[in-house]
Amino acid sequence: MPRPKPVVFGLYGWTPEYGYRYIHPANRRSFEWLEPLGKVFEKIDETDDWIILRYDEQQFFVSPELFKELYQKPPFSFGDQVKTTAPPAHQGLISDVYFDERADAFQFQVVEKKRKIQRVFEADELALQ
Repeated sequence: MPRPKPVVFGLYGWTPEYGYRYIHPANRRSFEWLEPLGKVFEKIDETDDWIILRYDEQQFFVSPELFKELYQKPPFSFGDQVKTTAPPAHQGLISDVYFDERADAFQFQVVEKKRKIQRVFEADELALQ
């Protein structure tokens, strides 16, 4: 599904303690496994009762009540080809996008040769390839 223009980015602050009424029944298990706290979602559509969020290649129907729009756009998004700007040299695809609210900063996880690099990178540590 193509991304809407402009893309709306946001956080979905749900944990199992909130209960499952916020998550569409078809998405409950996969959304819980995702552990959404701190992860940046793309809001791609909405219906009368649900909004549709995308995280990487997954889509979720969730209640709009817990969605918090981010008014700044992350410098990288899912699937962007990046390289590190300092040693050790890495290059790969963005697989996870996080937002640290306390630091007001985005962080990124990179997949290199089908393996996630254990380190999470700050935006200034990466550049588009």
